[in-house]
Amino acid sequence: MPLYDTYRARYPELVGHLENARKRNRLSHAFLLHADNETLRKEFAIALAQLAACPESRDGRPCTVCRVCRSLEEGSYPELYFLTPVGKMYQIKIGDRGKPEPNTLRFFEEQFHLTSTGGGNCKVGIICDADRMNAESQNALLKTLEEPPPQTLLILTTGNPSALLPTTRSRCQLVPLLTNHCEFDFAGKEAVCAALAGLCFESRGDLAAAEAGAGALIRIAAGLSADAAARVAEEWAPRLAAAEQAGDPGLLKRTRALVDDAAAGAYMKERGLFLETIRTFCAQLELVAQGVDPADLANPELFAGLRLPPLTPEQAELFRREAEELLFTLRFNVSEELALRTFAVNLAMKS
Repeated sequence: MPLYDTYRARYPELVGHLENARKRNRLSHAFLLHADNETLRKEFAIALAQLAACPESRDGRPCTVCRVCRSLEEGSYPELYFLTPVGKMYQIKIGDRGKPEPNTLRFFEEQFHLTSTGGGNCKVGIICDADRMNAESQNALLKTLEEPPPQTLLILTTGNPSALLPTTRSRCQLVPLLTNHCEFDFAGKEAVCAALAGLCFESRGDLAAAEAGAGALIRIAAGLSADAAARVAEEWAPRLAAAEQAGDPGLLKRTRALVDDAAAGAYMKERGLFLETIRTFCAQLELVAQGVDPADLANPELFAGLRLPPLTPEQAELFRREAEELLFTLRFNVSEELALRTFAVNLAMKS
């Protein structure tokens, strides 16, 4: 089934209103997609772009088979631009005013003022995790949001719209797509859950078992950077190869710096998912201890294949507090390995 039809079946009323707006030429030029699932944010943004850009639209509905619809779904549409957070701070950078680097806000905005050469009838810009723009970046974007160039669609995606300035939110049409389900997609998720289950249910005050669980968590955390770097290197390989073939040392140096920046941002994102998995696992244990059916949890897949022995609400509350304490501690300049080891020992002692 085409991507658009999938989401049309999933959100019939919402998509119906958007189709009606397109049919009446009243579709907004700026949207804010609020979803707690990253895949949903990305895919619905593409479906929305198809709805806005399809030249063969009938009654506001895209055909899904024309060149524009197919290239949008495949990610090869020549007038599709993405802006994503990067760097150790995992932020969307504003960029230099005179000559901004790629994947900065000012470079992103420039693309919509250039003459179209790709044959598309609509330019589409998608800002992923828009809440990672600081106030300076958001203020710089306001004029484009309010008065974009003709035939331009801007889509901001976020899991935390309250982090955006009111002036940014007010210039976008909000599209809520909440599922009450976070997606934990990182290398080692199953191993994290297995280590937590061992610490909570099997260690029973055994320091050797606590050390084994701590070692597992530390190894997974240590591998996140390499995994993120490998994925980014694969994504950037064509662009890096082109820079090498150009024979321009300055261009090659800048491209390598962009790759490093993207890898740092990807690592910070995976690290956040790793820590959130720990918090969610322990929080859901507390719900189960209070009588909630595991099947009714927001993320029951974290317990897949694990045996959940009975826990008292008091025990489960202690586990949840330890997880929250770990996340709080890691906000400061502390040793991640020491923090994880302390967390594992505390879980083992309280099991």
